[in-house]
This record gives sequence, C-alpha cells and structure tokens, in this order.
Amino acid sequence: MWLALVQGLTEFLPISSAGHLVLAPRLLGWADQGLAFDVAVHLGSLVAVMLYFQRDLLELAMAPRQNARLLVAIFIGTLPAGIAGLLLRDYVEGQLRGPLVVASATVVFAVVLYLADRYRRRREARGVAEIRWGAAAFIGFSQALALVPGTSRSGITISAGLLLGLSREAAARFSFLLAVPIILAASAIKGLDLLTATVPPDWGLVASATAVAAVSAFACIHLFLRLIERIGMTPFVIYRLALGAVLFWMFL
Repeated sequence: MWLALVQGLTEFLPISSAGHLVLAPRLLGWADQGLAFDVAVHLGSLVAVMLYFQRDLLELAMAPRQNARLLVAIFIGTLPAGIAGLLLRDYVEGQLRGPLVVASATVVFAVVLYLADRYRRRREARGVAEIRWGAAAFIGFSQALALVPGTSRSGITISAGLLLGLSREAAARFSFLLAVPIILAASAIKGLDLLTATVPPDWGLVASATAVAAVSAFACIHLFLRLIERIGMTPFVIYRLALGAVLFWMFL
C-alpha cells in the first residue's frame, strides 16, 4: 500500500511518478506489484481527478455547446499522446524503462520546468476557457513526451502552458483536465490486459490500492492548486534535480 500512496502523491505533481516508482522499490526492497496493482493505482488517480473536477466535468457534459471551445481544446490536447501511446507502447515499455532513462528525463525536464516558469509570458488573466486550439495542440504534443518515464505528464504539460502565457493555476487545471481522458484510456487498456491474464487478480489488493491512490491523489491536487501561485515551480524543480541525482548515484 505504500507504493499506492507514492503513486497517488506523485501522479499529479510535476515531480515524475516514474522516478519514484523506480526508486522506492530499490530503496525499500519492494517486489514488483504486477498488472493488477498498476490498474488499481491508475483507477485511483482517475477517481481522484474526476471527483475533484466533478463540477467542471458535469458542466462540460451538460452544456457541450456553451463549452465547445474547451471540449475541442481537451480533445486536441489529448490526441497526440493517445496516438503516440498506441503506436509506441511496446517500445516504451520494452526500451525506455531503464533507471538511467528515468534519471535523465527527471533532470532534463526539471530544467525545462524551471525555464518555463522563470520566463513565462505574463498573461495571468488567461484562463482554461480561453485556451486556443493551437495552444492546446502544443500542450498535447508536449504531453506525448511524457511517454518517456521520468518526464512527468503534469510537469511537461504545465511547462507548455506556462510558455504559452497561462497562469500557473490555469496551466495546472488544464493539465489535470487532460489527465481524465489519458488516464481513462490507460486504465481501459490495462484493464483489458488484466481481464485476459491467466492468473486471477487479488481483488482485495486492487480495491485497497485504488482507495489509497485516490485519497492521496485528491489531497495532492487540492493542495497543489491552492499553493501553486504562491510557491511557484522552484521547489519542484529542486526536488526533481535531487531525485535525478540520487537515481544517477544509485544506478551509474
């Protein structure tokens, strides 16, 4: 369950959940939890983001015409990562899971996050509803980079949003809204793999891991959005650089 807590706490922060999932088992001697656990923590993350943004999601569903611009922006922002995920899934899972890849991406995209926050265009009034389709496409192609473990899906999409002139909170909100279709698709694919697995899953483990990941991810989203304008991205950049340094020290 500790690993589910780690996943929930790191899924929506720009600090690379993949880096932690590489580091934690190595440091603490945890075994690979398997496909059922992977499905559970993804499902927990999905439950958390949908509960937190339930009002926004209901508004989008109930009034699609009035929210057509944002709906199209979410679709455009999701498409590149969805296509890349389908085409490159086997390659990513087979070739890009090494700890040095994770360490490198953790450090490189920490620098990207810092530069995006430091030199962002100051258009603080621009919110999620004002995102243009070209901007959504740019964020979407950035999100596809998160297929590389260590990049951080939230980190790269927030970086792209900041570069386009979104406020920190707006960039984070759009990143979290983009997480809904992406995590939903990933959960569905992995869920199908689970249903066709030869070994039956431990449904008790699935339920408890889902609950832990959901509660921790919900709390994380709430605190992040409340504090982000005040603290900025620098604490997360420093943390990522430290994490990357530890990973390099352990695996080089």
